[in-house]
Amino acid sequence: MDVNEVLQFVDRLVFEQTGKHLDDVQRAIVEGTWERQTYDNIAHECHVNKNYASDVGAELWELLSQALGEDIKKNNFRSTLERVYIESSQNICIGTNHNFTFSSPTLNNPNKNNRETDIKSQLFYYDLNLAPKIINFYNRESELKALYSWILDHDIRLISVLGLSGIGKTTLVKRWVDLNLDKFEVIIWKSLKYPKPLELLIDDLLNTCEQDLKATINGNLKQLFDIFTDKKCLIIFDDVHHIFTPGELSGQYQSVYQDYQNFFKLITETEHQSHLILMSQEQCAEMNCLDEELYPIKTLKLSGLENEEILSGMGLKTDEDSSLKLIEQYQGNPMYLKDVAVLIKDVFDGDVAEFLAEDSLVITKEMRSHFNQLFNRLSPVEQKIVVELSKFDQPVSREELRQHLDLSSIDLINGLQSLQQRYLVSKIKADPILFNLSLLFQEHWRTPVNTSH
Repeated sequence: MDVNEVLQFVDRLVFEQTGKHLDDVQRAIVEGTWERQTYDNIAHECHVNKNYASDVGAELWELLSQALGEDIKKNNFRSTLERVYIESSQNICIGTNHNFTFSSPTLNNPNKNNRETDIKSQLFYYDLNLAPKIINFYNRESELKALYSWILDHDIRLISVLGLSGIGKTTLVKRWVDLNLDKFEVIIWKSLKYPKPLELLIDDLLNTCEQDLKATINGNLKQLFDIFTDKKCLIIFDDVHHIFTPGELSGQYQSVYQDYQNFFKLITETEHQSHLILMSQEQCAEMNCLDEELYPIKTLKLSGLENEEILSGMGLKTDEDSSLKLIEQYQGNPMYLKDVAVLIKDVFDGDVAEFLAEDSLVITKEMRSHFNQLFNRLSPVEQKIVVELSKFDQPVSREELRQHLDLSSIDLINGLQSLQQRYLVSKIKADPILFNLSLLFQEHWRTPVNTSH
């Protein structure tokens, strides 16, 4: 068993006992105990005191003791869970390419309430091995509620979560999945960072559900949509932008991945009870819909976080004012803030105020590498626009850009739209409309380090 399997197993046991899923502290106790941490360490990681963590742990061990019919304590939790899991392996099989029918002593005991007896015969297929482990989660409650409403209340079949790298797309979706595991019979998480042709990906999805493959892609596709119709499925594709063509305008499919476009359309046009979540740094046509009343499509665009809690646990010396200023400078992007936190600890001994007193926007070497990768994915037209925008200290109109660039009106318009769909340029509603390159990107692309571009 790995820790994700343990969390899923314990979550279902607790849900059967209480009707509630594990909360953040309970999850931290399960993970920490499985990894043989002390209550001191667990309490520190989840920002509570030791006594509170110990009390929550005691309540959790009592719940598990009732569910399993054994005396569970912190010192025997791991050994008991491993033994129970092995003994129940014919009924419980959680992980990649496996199915499981959830069963526990409580559910099988005829003296217990039978309100969950249908669960015994229900077949689940979960593949979350490529999903990340969530350690900290901050200030995305409205986004969680939006996903819940779209998927479970309004049956939206295609949802895209979009934003810059490091902004928290994957963390948000994984957190939502953790909170709603019991709502689905099939949950499969796939990364497209190293994509494969759609035909092979469909084979993977069917293998996870332990289906015999057909002779043709059409046969396998029909079989997959039969599963989408018969079962409540949640399929997650992360890093979708890797199936788009570098050096072209945003959202242009590579020829070998063109079938994905038709697959995404089928998700919205075919009647079924399942859902697909796409996470990407680029927006494509299938991720946008002008008439959301007619098509089951929604787009969630993530911006940076503003809560100073995001800096907790980074080992910085700070106060509220300096925390908020640092977060503002780095756009509330968790990845950027982690990078700069390391620099502040190394050079300024963790003193944020001393770092800010330098009064200059520091781009770390990790950020520069990331920004260069982004720049290299742009089309030549977009690269020209970015370089030109980096020369201005204020937002600039389209007409002013046209005067400085040797581009046709159509190229300029398409380039500006594509850069917005990559979240590198923002539009300011004014008369005339203005366009602005974010401060971080502006600082990066105007420095001598990048003149090779």
